[in-house]
Amino acid sequence: MPVYLIAQLNIHDRETYAKYVAPFVEILGHYGGTLRSVEEQPEVLEGECPFTRTVLLEFPSAEAAHAWYDSPEYQAIAAHRKAASTANLVLIRGR
Repeated sequence: MPVYLIAQLNIHDRETYAKYVAPFVEILGHYGGTLRSVEEQPEVLEGECPFTRTVLLEFPSAEAAHAWYDSPEYQAIAAHRKAASTANLVLIRGR
């Protein structure tokens, strides 16, 4: 069953964040992940969206998503994301 990771970020240091973005897609692909959307100006239908970026990723399974997130390769670049932004990351199951 596919799962989706939704990341909502407030980026405060674009230069450092760029160090995260450069290797991101390659590492994501090693774990079967697919980048479905990156949006900096989503259409808000209700409520507020106080984030500077929203990202949607798809994985073939929760196990693949956790393998990616916990991998040494991802954690090495995640240090740049954590230094350059604050984020909410949630994993939801598809149907």
